[in-house]
Amino acid sequence: MATFVIGDIHGCLREFRELLERVRFSTTRDRLWLVGDLVNGGPDSLGVLRWVRRHHRVVTCVLGNHDLYAVARFAGIIDKKKRDTLKRLLAASDAEELLEWLRRRPLIHQRGGHLMVHAGLAPQWSVPLAKGLARELESILESPQAFAFLRRYFRKPKLSWSGKLRGKERLCAALRVLTMIRTCRPSGALCHDFSGPPEEAPPKCIPWYQLRPEGEPTYYFGHWAALGYRALPNAFALDSGCVWGNHLTALRRRDGAVFKVDAAPDAP
Repeated sequence: MATFVIGDIHGCLREFRELLERVRFSTTRDRLWLVGDLVNGGPDSLGVLRWVRRHHRVVTCVLGNHDLYAVARFAGIIDKKKRDTLKRLLAASDAEELLEWLRRRPLIHQRGGHLMVHAGLAPQWSVPLAKGLARELESILESPQAFAFLRRYFRKPKLSWSGKLRGKERLCAALRVLTMIRTCRPSGALCHDFSGPPEEAPPKCIPWYQLRPEGEPTYYFGHWAALGYRALPNAFALDSGCVWGNHLTALRRRDGAVFKVDAAPDAP
């Protein structure tokens, strides 16, 4: 049995299927970890969600920011944004079933010394604190209060984490870290407007993984397409920008073997 960790798919079903063939993935023997952002940007978010939902017994995926956006779009919480490719998914007869399933995915998944999150952790968080915040958020997102909470969350797009926050603002800031962080200041304030490669980050905007202490789990994350695939001292970055015309990447966890497929020539 092998466990493969795959970067942001963003509705790129063709490349996802090709990558599974390349790694010789078996739905009866192997396991998949998906770092989130299953949908939006590519041409077939509906096909990706149907495949993942159908094989849920062998797939673990965490929520990404585009997944939350899709849930909020279906609920009528937010308006359509630029590069929205969700029309076919939102109009599908099984859209409600698929998106209800999607919003119930975890925000952090840990197995032994391996931890998967879509974007990253704040520098002030211990791993137990991060997991506790994730569990609080998951409880809300699984509840009837999910849409009221998401409405509040999307009203405050640049709320940064602070230990002084309380109540729903504290959880909104935690959700932004888990699904949106790339670089931040040592205080934990996110550098919201920077999404480029870390070598071009503004002064005092530090990649989140550089602020983590030694001796922690190995992190697997996506979200940062400009970072690309990187094997870091304490983490693996897996968003290699398939939706931007680059690659979709899989890592075989047991030996670190890396597999890539090129984006389709007609990728946006």
